[in-house]
Amino acid sequence: MAKIMSWDEWFARDGIALADLVRRGEVTAEELAAQAADAIAAVNPQLSGVIEVFGDAVADARVNGAAPDGPFAGLPFLLKDLGPTLAGRLQEQGSLFLKGNRPAADSYLVTRMKAAGLNIIGRTTTPEFGCCSSAENPALYVTRNPWDTGFTSCGSSAGSSVMVGAGVLPLAHGTDGGGSIRIPAGCCGAIGLKTSRGTFSIAPYGSDFTSVVSTQGCISRTVRDTAAFVDACRGGAPGEFMPYVTPGTPYRTLIDRDPAPLRIAVSHEWGPYAATPHIAAELARVAAFFETLGHHVDWVVPKVDLARAYAAQTTCYITNFAQTVNGLLRSRGLAAPPPDLIEPMNIRIWEQGKDATYTERAEMQAVFNETARAFGAFYEDWDILLTPTTARETPPIGTTEYLTLSDTPCARDWFENLWGFFAYTPLSNLCGTPGMSLPLALHANGLPLGMQIHTRQGNDGLLLQLAAQVERAIGGRWNLGHLPAVHVTKLA
Repeated sequence: MAKIMSWDEWFARDGIALADLVRRGEVTAEELAAQAADAIAAVNPQLSGVIEVFGDAVADARVNGAAPDGPFAGLPFLLKDLGPTLAGRLQEQGSLFLKGNRPAADSYLVTRMKAAGLNIIGRTTTPEFGCCSSAENPALYVTRNPWDTGFTSCGSSAGSSVMVGAGVLPLAHGTDGGGSIRIPAGCCGAIGLKTSRGTFSIAPYGSDFTSVVSTQGCISRTVRDTAAFVDACRGGAPGEFMPYVTPGTPYRTLIDRDPAPLRIAVSHEWGPYAATPHIAAELARVAAFFETLGHHVDWVVPKVDLARAYAAQTTCYITNFAQTVNGLLRSRGLAAPPPDLIEPMNIRIWEQGKDATYTERAEMQAVFNETARAFGAFYEDWDILLTPTTARETPPIGTTEYLTLSDTPCARDWFENLWGFFAYTPLSNLCGTPGMSLPLALHANGLPLGMQIHTRQGNDGLLLQLAAQVERAIGGRWNLGHLPAVHVTKLA
């Protein structure tokens, strides 16, 4: 099928704009899917962000059940290979152990995506079980940054971020258990919103009581696409205690008006961690820009025992991932992880976390509680907290210290090194509060550097309002107007 528009025209339209073309009868959902598939075919050999394209869904937008009357009207969409399941389609979670795993049923969130009119045409890369900062296992794939393919995309929503960053699609699915939407979005020049706990369903595979650090969402290139995704896909399945936050005004409507002047606290020195000098300088520049929008800005460090919070987060990760592996082993009647099928750090996490006691978990939960209360008190005085998305430079491909291929002997030490890089994302997962990475800066080497806005529980609409105000102020020119080296507008 021939292209229905130039690549410049394709990139100039976000998901809602493309859906409007379908609604007006100017193009079909299948034509959009075919152009998206062409874009994947053109850039994926360089980026390795897509594992599989569903050819039947490209040819017929009804195959996977996309509702033509949904707000996205059959827009092509990519699903991260982790979390929500699509009936009959492979979900291998970045693991050789799960090769050929084919879930039999849709998860509840996928039914919401379908009702929103999203045509799921493929699946994107992720590190094994989502447990690391980059999708880099040469036995499977090495996902690369579209801005410079010598660097990682970060993760764990790696493939979705590189495809949005490269202009292949206007939005794609992501999950975020410690920054896995915000970090790769920030590294690839996209928008990434981690919503408040209780926005999206985790049914039926996640437990409300043990999976609360992890959330679902999307990576996009416009604020209104993110707002529309949240409006259309939020909601809990029967029997979930979530959601418990429903906005009085749809976010698509809310973002049309600027927020009132806000009290914005700025910080990058968090307990044992701080940003590099260049990142701190970029943070200061962005903070000054927020002042020009009429907001009150000041440098304030939250009064939180951050070192204690990171330690509890590490306990959470080690014990949660250990039980993820335990569940997989039980399903196959195995007593231990096969070393040729499960990556080394995930085996060490299993070894060091599988026998954790209820007392350890209770102590962890007590720290979660005190941390959430401390941030809650902070947000009584401040509307927004502004930080960088990451504290260090984006690593080159093959930086094993951040990978589950690492030979670091202690899982706790490995996680604590990760927090030094991702200092500003995990605690919003701990607290259940929203955070949003915006592509407002660049590293010294020209790679994207996300800036993150945070707020109190349930106040996601304010983040979207502020982001939309910023987007209008810069004329939609994210990444200071720069484009990556690998991008659809550079195709012949």
